[in-house]
Amino acid sequence: MFEITHRHHTARTGLLKTPHGVIETPAFVAVGTQAAVKALTPQDLHTVGIQAVFGNTYHLYLRPGAEVIAKLGGLHRFMGWDGPILTDSGGFQVFSLGAAIEHGVGKIASIFPGETRGRPSGSGNQSLVRLDDDGVTFRSHLDGSTHRFTPESVIDVQRKLGADIMLVLDECTSPLHDRAYTAAAMHRTHQWAARARRRFQQTAPAYTGTATPQALFGIVQGGAYRDLREQSAQVIAGLDFDGIAIGGSLGKSKQEMFRVLEWTVPLLPDEKARHLLGIGEVADIFAIVERGVDTFDCVAPTRMARNGSLLSREAGASSNFRLNLRNARFRDDPAPVDPACSCPTCRCFSRAYLHHLIRAKEILAHHLATVHNLYFMTRLMAEIRQAIRQERLADLREEWGICASP
Repeated sequence: MFEITHRHHTARTGLLKTPHGVIETPAFVAVGTQAAVKALTPQDLHTVGIQAVFGNTYHLYLRPGAEVIAKLGGLHRFMGWDGPILTDSGGFQVFSLGAAIEHGVGKIASIFPGETRGRPSGSGNQSLVRLDDDGVTFRSHLDGSTHRFTPESVIDVQRKLGADIMLVLDECTSPLHDRAYTAAAMHRTHQWAARARRRFQQTAPAYTGTATPQALFGIVQGGAYRDLREQSAQVIAGLDFDGIAIGGSLGKSKQEMFRVLEWTVPLLPDEKARHLLGIGEVADIFAIVERGVDTFDCVAPTRMARNGSLLSREAGASSNFRLNLRNARFRDDPAPVDPACSCPTCRCFSRAYLHHLIRAKEILAHHLATVHNLYFMTRLMAEIRQAIRQERLADLREEWGICASP
């Protein structure tokens, strides 16, 4: 299902083939948590060049329910999207409801990727999760009801959802977890991965001829500890998944995240696709692609759009390529968000108009801003793929004003 088409050092282009289309890699996968990319229709996604959408198993299990989605023809028909869909396992939501609440942290630093600062720090908050070796019991964030996920039940849920690519249940650790706990969580993830693979194989005949074939990705854990990451990469690689995701805590800084990738990626099967979970800042994209990552997902571009931050190459690396259109200086600015952009938003509307919509809290602001931010991401990825084919990825990074990561 994955074909490498060009290599430039450790970066590569490829074709990730699914029953609902081919994903040209490296690729940004848009997050559609509840079977929708916020503020956009499926046609909008095609217009801006999105190739694949990432759904959330935890949220869709709770609402509207996997049985409802299956009855209505699976996720593709339910949401009207005819392209590839990936679904996660719910492991990150377990982390969000458990360790993240207790520690007040995210995957890397003191916040979750893409979210605004100001989350409570420290520990002492009450977890909504109880973990054991068999699975995880959690309380719904919607109504407080109690639910149970096991490696097997998560496979069953994702079979009903019908995504092209699904992920195994894992335990995502916090950057504040010590080595002993991180190691225990890693071993638990390995046991769950083996169980999930067995369940995936057992349920395959029931879906042959009656549903779209699906692929299963394993997940590497181990926190920011080199020996654990290397061990996890080897174990997950040995389970012969269709592809491999890199998840869990990626350290306390971007530099630690880059080191985690440098430890992990060389030990993964070269012929299989590699997905990095939850990372998608512009500067990070160059670094992760240069280290051999094929696909990645992140809420940052869409969340920033709803907060009035629009991506612009003109803003430069020092501003993380963001323009905060809430600022008064844009009140009468006639320029498009990004003069080099040809998205529908930039072709038709000015910064002044978007500033007005944002300040007036018009819903249209969310739509126009999200269209632009996702178009920005897909054009960036097209440039990166071309640069890899031309063996000038470092030159492109310099043209964007992004320093090489250490």
